[in-house]
Amino acid sequence: MRNIDAQEIHARVRDMVMHAATHLPRDVEQALEKARDAESTDTAREILGQLLENARLARESNLPLCQDTGVAVFFVEMGAECRVQGGDLTEVLNQAMIEAYEKGFLRKSLAHPLTRANTGNNAPAFIHYEVVPGQELKIQFMAKGGGSENMSRCTMLTPAQGWEGIKDFVLTRMAEAGPNPCPPTIVGVGVGGTFDLAPMLAKKALFRPLDQPHPDPEIAALEDELLQGINELGIGPMGLGGTTTSLGVRMNISPCHIASLPLAVNVQCHSSRHEEVVL
Repeated sequence: MRNIDAQEIHARVRDMVMHAATHLPRDVEQALEKARDAESTDTAREILGQLLENARLARESNLPLCQDTGVAVFFVEMGAECRVQGGDLTEVLNQAMIEAYEKGFLRKSLAHPLTRANTGNNAPAFIHYEVVPGQELKIQFMAKGGGSENMSRCTMLTPAQGWEGIKDFVLTRMAEAGPNPCPPTIVGVGVGGTFDLAPMLAKKALFRPLDQPHPDPEIAALEDELLQGINELGIGPMGLGGTTTSLGVRMNISPCHIASLPLAVNVQCHSSRHEEVVL
């Protein structure tokens, strides 16, 4: 059994959260560059250029990429042959996140759902655990903004609706979303599982880099088909028209009940702030 020190986890996660808020992942930046060069209208090219300039300024000044610094979402893969020594992992992640939001001057965006009173420290973080083989602890972090999260949806299709039903739901959702999620977006799609698992599949799909297609060629082809359909909507960067409504579609699938076809769409804005640490 391998022991991992709680203080080391705290320091690595705190630094990761602060870095993620100010540094756009390279794959996203490259996708924006590619989209800018391929756009057909001056307005769309100008917007994409401004997004790239914003990313540069945030990186060089250590200022947040967006004023909405999001809620803290963690996906944790805990090796079955390791354990945390010196602290409770949930508490460690929450304290590291709280410290990062305070030190990084990041907006605390979490509020009571009814009174709307701000929790004051962005806690609690939303933490999803999975036990996996091995001795490593993998912690993925996402700062999820409200504008894009509000455009996400989950539904239960019938098996007979199949791929055409899935495609229709995703394209209809993105058409309805329009400019609200600050396009160009990245679209996570979860297919299968259960009513509660499909959104998890969709959200976790957003961690897969844009330059890494799905390892299953058939799924990768379906992702490309959805991306083409979304971009043909013509919403464009910030909803002002163009061919780049989305930078990519990432899909995860899981077996499901023979009578069900769960489906979830989790929308991410262009400011796709996420990182991971492996201890």
